[in-house]
Amino acid sequence: MSAFQPVVRVVGRAVAVPGNDIDTDRIIPARYLKSVTFDDLGAALFVDERFAPDGTPKGHPLDDPARAGATVLVSGANFGCGSSREHAPQAIYRAGFRAVVAGSFAEIFFGNATGIGLACVRLAEGDLSDLTRRVQEDPALAVTVDLAAMRVEAGGRGYAAAMPDSARNALLTGTYDPLAELLEGLPDVRRTAASLGHEVRR
Repeated sequence: MSAFQPVVRVVGRAVAVPGNDIDTDRIIPARYLKSVTFDDLGAALFVDERFAPDGTPKGHPLDDPARAGATVLVSGANFGCGSSREHAPQAIYRAGFRAVVAGSFAEIFFGNATGIGLACVRLAEGDLSDLTRRVQEDPALAVTVDLAAMRVEAGGRGYAAAMPDSARNALLTGTYDPLAELLEGLPDVRRTAASLGHEVRR
């Protein structure tokens, strides 16, 4: 049974946002937590680092026209630390990214991200530095995050990637959203409840 489309491979151009310990407040400021839905959060991704209070652009890599449409975000170690807000991976996903490559991830961020189908893979420090440099130098560089092979490929160069097996298998089989799985299984739950003599309400 599959709740969503499997996430096997993400291919696209990339944006590097270097630095370690990038916390969820930097990814999406706390004032956006009052959003009832996640629909418009993509525009607020890293908003305080991208724009001055008067709206003047600061020249952030996300606003480089040559990076428009990128699907892979490359960053440093301990990405997504800080608060447990699920708005952070939602903002990344709704800005069009489908994979994050980093040195490591904060645990809650990682769970929230992979739970919406956002692939988060780790690279060794030297490989991450090399990929970051190459992404910064070439906006057109195609980056492939291959969860089946656990590799990140870019311009003919490959890097061994890492991800916990449980999250990887959930993405590869399209079973990463537990709520969707539960809803898909509702007919079975009702049949089982009825067979046990419990009242089944609609």
